[in-house]
Amino acid sequence: MPKSKTSRKSPRKTTNTNRTSGFWRLFLRLSLIGLALLIGWMVYLDAVVTSRFEGRRFEVPSRVYARPLELYEGASVGAGALQQELSLSGFRKGDGVAPGSYRRSGSRFVISTRGFRFPDGEEPRRRVALTIRDDQVDDFRIVSGESSPIVRLEPAQIGGIYPSHREDRILVQLQNVPKLLPATLMAVEDRNFYHHFGIAPLSIARAMLANLRAGEIVQGGSTLTQQLVKNLFLTRDQTLLRKANEALMSILLEWHYDKDDILETYLNEVYLGQAGTRSINGFGLASQFYFGESLKNLKPHQIALLVGMVKGPSYYNPRRNPDRALKRRNLVLSEMEKTGLLSSQEAAHARGLPLGVSEKPSYSENRYPAYIDLVRRHLARDYREEDLSSAGLRIFTTLNPAIQAAAEESVRDTLPRLGHGEVRDKLESALVVTAKDTGEVLALVGGKKPEFAGFNRALDARRPIGSLIKPFIYLSALSQPDRYTLISPVKDASFVLEFDDGRRWEPKDYDSKERGEVPLHQALAHSYNLPAVRVGLDVGVDVVAQTLQDFGVTSSISRYPAMLLGSVSMTPVTVAQMYQGLATSGFNTPLRTIREVTDAHGKALSRYPLEVDQVADPAAVHLVQYAMQEVMQEGTGQSAYYTVPKSLSLAGKTGTTDDGRDSWFAGFSGDYLAVAWVGRDDNGPTSLTGASGALPVWSRFMAKVPQHGFAPVVPDGVGYHWVNDQRQALTDEYCENARYVPFITGSEPDREVSCSGALQKRIQGWFKGLFE
Repeated sequence: MPKSKTSRKSPRKTTNTNRTSGFWRLFLRLSLIGLALLIGWMVYLDAVVTSRFEGRRFEVPSRVYARPLELYEGASVGAGALQQELSLSGFRKGDGVAPGSYRRSGSRFVISTRGFRFPDGEEPRRRVALTIRDDQVDDFRIVSGESSPIVRLEPAQIGGIYPSHREDRILVQLQNVPKLLPATLMAVEDRNFYHHFGIAPLSIARAMLANLRAGEIVQGGSTLTQQLVKNLFLTRDQTLLRKANEALMSILLEWHYDKDDILETYLNEVYLGQAGTRSINGFGLASQFYFGESLKNLKPHQIALLVGMVKGPSYYNPRRNPDRALKRRNLVLSEMEKTGLLSSQEAAHARGLPLGVSEKPSYSENRYPAYIDLVRRHLARDYREEDLSSAGLRIFTTLNPAIQAAAEESVRDTLPRLGHGEVRDKLESALVVTAKDTGEVLALVGGKKPEFAGFNRALDARRPIGSLIKPFIYLSALSQPDRYTLISPVKDASFVLEFDDGRRWEPKDYDSKERGEVPLHQALAHSYNLPAVRVGLDVGVDVVAQTLQDFGVTSSISRYPAMLLGSVSMTPVTVAQMYQGLATSGFNTPLRTIREVTDAHGKALSRYPLEVDQVADPAAVHLVQYAMQEVMQEGTGQSAYYTVPKSLSLAGKTGTTDDGRDSWFAGFSGDYLAVAWVGRDDNGPTSLTGASGALPVWSRFMAKVPQHGFAPVVPDGVGYHWVNDQRQALTDEYCENARYVPFITGSEPDREVSCSGALQKRIQGWFKGLFE
């Protein structure tokens, strides 16, 4: 019987089948794991994308502006100062017709303004003509634009408060951007922007072909969305992982947000250059940086240059590589012609134009770091640092660029002439200038190299003030008219104070001389130490300390007799605050650097109006002002008139500490108060006095700026009388020693004095001209 055949699987076939099924199971598992990881990664990338777009998309620095220059018939400004301010504000020399340009012919100016959004409203574009005569605006007229008696120029941007990554931008809205800009951008970088989902493989192929034909890069392969993702979220590393993330995030970005939102973000984000440590981001700032012009006013050839720079801002930098930039711009103009954005005639005309880039960047690094430092400290009272560096605030300050320039030049020019040898090299200085009546800080110099940020001596150098304290000692005394007048005899004679612990204190005059009894006004004018200490001890150290605090000193003051010789330490800004009250007849006016703060859209956030608080009797302050004018006419400050015109009436006070470690001068005219300090950072001796160190800096500044003399208004309760220093009734033989002196009513001499003849007229005319 034959054997039956049994069906049996081949061992090899079974093994292959098992392997195949095992492979697919492994593949499925790995695929599921990969899909899960991809989904997780996509969720993470989605969170990254949406968090940036849903929150504050950009950190926009605050912009800090100088005060606007107001032009009107009779405005006080010199021709050089006007030209300097125009330059700082980004105006270009030209025909005076194009917005943002000016033409100067001698003292004649024609200026075409750009318009500006101030906190109180829009200043329209105008074209004005004027002449500068004797440092005043003359023959002022508006050539075109709205009629107005006053025209405000766009204020110079003097700095910014930047985020830590140092990006800078001016935010623009798509609806306010010239339509030619995004159209040109898409023609060159991404023609199918409105038709893809973030990535466009066909565009990459088309760009490669166009670039091969042109022989250089004329079109980009990445979409605008991909470029935006790279700028916002990724590094510039050329790796497959980064490119994969870029593609995924681009798809996600397109999924969540509409095209216009993405395009507007790109216009504000794209990197277009570098200004020192700041990056220039977005077309809004690039327009200002390269052309000194608002984006909405750019012409086709300017738009073409900015779009062309997207591929390489450094490589095509028009200031460093003008030929390369010009060639790139013309290629972009050709693309604009091919895509119908420009006609052949328009494109040909644009290619024939120069680059049109301003000579200097319109916005640069903080021009005045010491002043910006003070602004930040004032802002810190009301704003968080995070908001200051990222919320795009617009901060309108009180800085006067012409005054600031004069202050910097005075420090820079004077210090090399002071001291000798090693001491001269180590000298430093600070200078603070305020508006006498308002307390607005017009200029601030923190050191002999004011352009560099660093130790700000105007704010942080706390040094003994020496004889600067003396006007406040005598003010405390003259506030008691029943005890003290300007002609009260005070002793210039040595004495010794013995304390309970056995210590002895014996003050001396600077020249170690003793003069016996001298009238109070002379003791102040010549800065004698011994009379000041005697008067201070008589009225009380606590009373003098309180006077200082009333005039704005907030730091603690030691109540020791040495304080009467200025051992109390202050910064130059604090001294300026203190002397402000003397200049304003006893009204404490807090120093201001900020007029107003707005948000990025011009909405007012904070206003800083003038604040005034009467802290002393104007009658007593008037007497001190008289003596401070005498300081300048015949006392320790008279050398100022080697530099300043003798016709300019001034009031001031010198200050010197031991070994000339600190040289001070504080004084004012009818318009400005200035405080100068000269010394060494290591507190070493300089052998300079207030008159030989700080006064030359102060007087050189005062000689540089147009101003009016100090002519104080005589307050109620004060009368002038002819006296000599011994309170004697005068006859003609005593008239040579006569003074026309103010007295608080009730403290005047017993008998009125008469000086007859020509001598009386000469004396009376001189004194009344100075002190009334």
